[in-house]
Amino acid sequence: MRAPGSAVARAAQLLAAAPDVTLLAHVDPDADSLGSALALGIALHRRGAAVRVSFATPERMPETLVPLDVLGLVVPPEQVPAAPPVLVACDAAEPARLGTLADRLAASGVSVMLDHHVTNPGFGDVQVLDPDAEATVVLAYDVLRAMDAPLDADVARCLYAGLVTDTSGFRRAGAAAHHMAAELVAAGVDPEPLVRGLMDTHPYAWLAELGAILQAAVLEPDAAGGLGMVRTCVPLEVTARFRQEEVYSVVDLLRTAAEAEVAVLLRQVGGRTWSVSLRSTGRVDVAAAAALLGGGGHRAAAGFTRDGSAEEVLAALRGALPAGPPEALAS
Repeated sequence: MRAPGSAVARAAQLLAAAPDVTLLAHVDPDADSLGSALALGIALHRRGAAVRVSFATPERMPETLVPLDVLGLVVPPEQVPAAPPVLVACDAAEPARLGTLADRLAASGVSVMLDHHVTNPGFGDVQVLDPDAEATVVLAYDVLRAMDAPLDADVARCLYAGLVTDTSGFRRAGAAAHHMAAELVAAGVDPEPLVRGLMDTHPYAWLAELGAILQAAVLEPDAAGGLGMVRTCVPLEVTARFRQEEVYSVVDLLRTAAEAEVAVLLRQVGGRTWSVSLRSTGRVDVAAAAALLGGGGHRAAAGFTRDGSAEEVLAALRGALPAGPPEALAS
């Protein structure tokens, strides 16, 4: 299923005519969120619109995503108008994911939401929402095509960045996403240096920390209804010392454990606050578990934030994961 054509058409018509557009990524923006916002922002800027792209936190743009902002469209949150004429929320599963900028939704003249999270309740005046889309950049691509916007190399790099990261290097991409990737490459994307910068480049000091984090991993074979869970923690000192690009990458290494259907990464982001990333191979719906704990996401990739000790957070997660027999979960 793709986002309803009427919603895509309404978003395209609105944005094509807008003289001033604000595009917001979610807090701790990733390549899908910021790539969607920048792809649309670049195209709109080149049509003559006044454009700004922003996010509530952190203070700085993730280092690996800086090369995508070729026009310098990203501005700090204090430069976002209190009442934007047109506001676009990109890849935010709920208004709260916009952080301190969420109040701009109600204050805006008109708002557009582009998202692909299954847990999204629906918000905004124009809702381009498709849980079956591999990434929000797929929806941004649909809107750009409906606008008849040129797909130049700068726009294509933003879209490709979101697509390759949100599909785990195209391992979870369908035929349409592969066709889209081919079109982006034809438009000027050079995949090797782009992907190397996004996913495969880390400081040497990270290797020692990564070894310690993985060595502390624990396998719980009876968790998730007997399908198994592997988990580890990143302490606050390490979270603060390294980029999110390093810390977030740990869960994708955990998910390679053959004995565990569910991979869990607990990142300490405060004294008793943990940001939890969940992954599965698809037999367990981790988005459903995350939703029970105040988060959300996709069937195979989700997350939530919770206060407490690491063991308290893990206990809550065990209770949220399905407890049925493996045969029932796998069916």
